[in-house]
Amino acid sequence: MKEKPVIGILGCGWLGLPLAKELLRLGYRVKGTTTRKSKINKLRDIGISAHVVKLTEDSIIGEVDEFLQDINCLIIDVPPGLRKNPKENFVKKMNHLFTEVEKSEVKHVIYVSSTSIFEEEENFPTYKENDIPNATSSTAQQLIEVENLWQSSENFITAVVRFGGLVGEDRHPVKYLAGRENMKNPDAPVNLIEQNDAIRLLIRLVEKSTSGIFHGVYPIHPSRDKYYSAAAKKRSLEVPLFDYSSISKGKKISSKKTSETLSFELKFKP
Repeated sequence: MKEKPVIGILGCGWLGLPLAKELLRLGYRVKGTTTRKSKINKLRDIGISAHVVKLTEDSIIGEVDEFLQDINCLIIDVPPGLRKNPKENFVKKMNHLFTEVEKSEVKHVIYVSSTSIFEEEENFPTYKENDIPNATSSTAQQLIEVENLWQSSENFITAVVRFGGLVGEDRHPVKYLAGRENMKNPDAPVNLIEQNDAIRLLIRLVEKSTSGIFHGVYPIHPSRDKYYSAAAKKRSLEVPLFDYSSISKGKKISSKKTSETLSFELKFKP
C-alpha cells in the first residue's frame, strides 16, 4: 500500500487544528506550526509534529527549515491580519515564506485565500473561479498579489482556495452583530462556508494533488438581513437592525466549477 504523503499545515488555528486532526484520523502524517511556544505540547499531544514558526515583515522567526523538511503538501492558512492592522505588509511575510518553500522539497501548495478579492457592486455580480480579481482596496490588492506569488513557482504546483466567511458551532458572525444598529447592505447576499465543509474541501485538494483556483462558498445566498435576523433568533440573541436608506452593495461567489472539477458537494448549511 502506497504511503500517504506528509502534510504540513502552516497555521494550526480555528481551521488548521481540526483539519490536522481529520488528516491524522485518515492516516496522514501531519506537521504543524504555531506562533506560540505554549501551544507546542497541545499540538504534539494529538499527534502533530509541531514547530514554532512566526512570519514577520523582516524575516521568519523559528524552525521553518525543520518544519518544511519531508513535507510533500503544504497548506498555508495564515490570517493576513490586515483588518486589525491595515498597514501590515502581508506580501513581505509571504515572500519570505515563498523563498523558503522554493528551496524545500514541497511539491504541492494549498494556499487559503479569501473571496474579498472580488469587488462588491450594486447589481450583486456573480464571480466564478476563472474571473479576474477586481477589488481595489489596499488590503485586497495585497491578497491578490499573494495569490499570484504562490502560483508563480516552477518548483511546485499551487491550489488557491478562496473561502467565504467561515462559520462553525463555536464561531458565528451573528454573535458580534447581535443588537447592532444601522448595519449597511441589508439586501446583499451572504457568502459563507461551514467549518466542516472547508475541512472536507481542503482534504479533497490534498487527495487530488491538483492546482488551480477553487471557491469554497455554500451555494445558497440569502440576503444579509434575512440571514442574520434568523440566525439571531435561532440563538436567542438580539436581532441586528439594518439601514435601508442607501442602496446595498454585494456579490455572489459561485463554487460550481470547484464542485464539478473535484466531484465535491458542500453539505453543511452555514
